[in-house]
Amino acid sequence: MNPTLTPSVCIDAVFEGKSFDEACAATKQAGIPAIEFWGWWDKDLDELQAAQKANGLAISACCTRFISLVNPSVREDYLEGLRESIEAAKQLGTTTLISQVGEFRQGVSRDDQEEALIAGLKAAAPMLEEAGITLVIEPLNELVNHPGYFLIRSDAAFDIIEEVDSPNVNVVFDIYHQQISEGNLIQNIVENIDKIGHFHAAGNPGRNELQFGEINYPQVFAAIQQTDFEGFVGLEYWPLEEDPVGALSEVAQLLS
Repeated sequence: MNPTLTPSVCIDAVFEGKSFDEACAATKQAGIPAIEFWGWWDKDLDELQAAQKANGLAISACCTRFISLVNPSVREDYLEGLRESIEAAKQLGTTTLISQVGEFRQGVSRDDQEEALIAGLKAAAPMLEEAGITLVIEPLNELVNHPGYFLIRSDAAFDIIEEVDSPNVNVVFDIYHQQISEGNLIQNIVENIDKIGHFHAAGNPGRNELQFGEINYPQVFAAIQQTDFEGFVGLEYWPLEEDPVGALSEVAQLLS
């Protein structure tokens, strides 16, 4: 098995409401070497990095600003937000930025919106390549969590990545979201592993611990470990257990 499939804890979800010190200490206790989070702009990054470094953790990813890519009228705002996010990523020592793509625009054809999305990503690619940062776009499910979102299925995301044709623009494959949106997880992952730059994981239904629900995570992870993927699996869920460290430790052991 590939030993480089590495867990990361989304502290905004798993440790919602906890301090950076508490979240990072618990992540270290669970034997997980990295954290990730959503927005960098609403956090004290000096305080965050102090807790991260004190616990010997890496930062696997964070998000770029939430500005629509399917609306060409705000493309320059998106690109400016991306420039700021690249600088934040450099400060944080991470090389992965996660991007949502925006809500479906009523009254505008899907083809036109997809063309705008591709054009925006092509405009972003040179600055990403120069900075050595990978942007990963995220398909989300519309049935439970994100009604009205534009990008729902992984196959659509992979097609977009092929059109953009940059090594620094990939997909974050959220196993929870894609179980709801399309299923057929292992085949869709393995056949497109070269277009995946990051994973997210949660149990389904409920978006809780990976140990709960219908997804056979040992088999999914084993399939990923047979590929050449060398990135992170972000554990992005809301725990049911009062103390989440035990469940996190089990995942860390599963991936070791």
